[in-house]
Amino acid sequence: MSEPGERVSGYLYRLLAPNPGPMTLEGTNTWVVGDPSRGAPVVIDPGPADRRHLDAILRVCQGGIADIVLTHRHLDHSESAAQLAREVGCGVRSADPRLQVGAAPLAGGDLLEVAGARLRAHPTPGHTSDSFSLLLTGEDGGSRLLTGDTVLGRGTTVIAQPDGDLRSYFSSLRLLQTLVDSEQVLELLPGHGPRVGEPREWLAYYRSHRLERLDQVRQALAAGDRSAAEVVARVYADVDRSVWPAAEQSVAAQLAYLARADHT
Repeated sequence: MSEPGERVSGYLYRLLAPNPGPMTLEGTNTWVVGDPSRGAPVVIDPGPADRRHLDAILRVCQGGIADIVLTHRHLDHSESAAQLAREVGCGVRSADPRLQVGAAPLAGGDLLEVAGARLRAHPTPGHTSDSFSLLLTGEDGGSRLLTGDTVLGRGTTVIAQPDGDLRSYFSSLRLLQTLVDSEQVLELLPGHGPRVGEPREWLAYYRSHRLERLDQVRQALAAGDRSAAEVVARVYADVDRSVWPAAEQSVAAQLAYLARADHT
């Protein structure tokens, strides 16, 4: 049976969850890391509790999973994790202890090794406080970064105030840029959207976009806006209103960032 995804290499497969929407784009990307013909792989972000998607994951993994790893707590990435872990008898690794199942919490520097590849965990808070990215290095020498929702493959992400934090987010972007340069990263593997084949340029765009939005928020404040809703109505006037609630979260994070900057 053909799966709704793509085989990137012998040790990397992308499955697309059937949950498209304004915030999830085409759907959540579930990443299977490791060659299942040589050993149980790791599943990154199994996504929503959709039976069709879980069955597709099991087929790609050939029935065995070494570990499930969550890039962050949001349900479009984590909802099915506990169920899938029960079905195959594996653990769930997460920085959020509420989502852990029979495994140690995910921590910076953790190394996961599978057939054909290894993963190194890096905390990248900002989108959420528990956000992690994973540096994937294959036996062929290629390096990639799984970025969860810290960096998407299309558009820009939300700073999920109050759990998210813009100052932390800027620091995480700098860390990702450092990893791209030091590890010669070939591409970014996001939680939503397509793979990004120009990681350095995409990260630079992400930073410049945030700085541009900050300037727009400053201008809105200077024009008399005070609440996040008022700023969104001005700054995001040309954006589909279906994403305004999410934009309010990011604007709230920007307002908190600017208020802190004014007092430091």
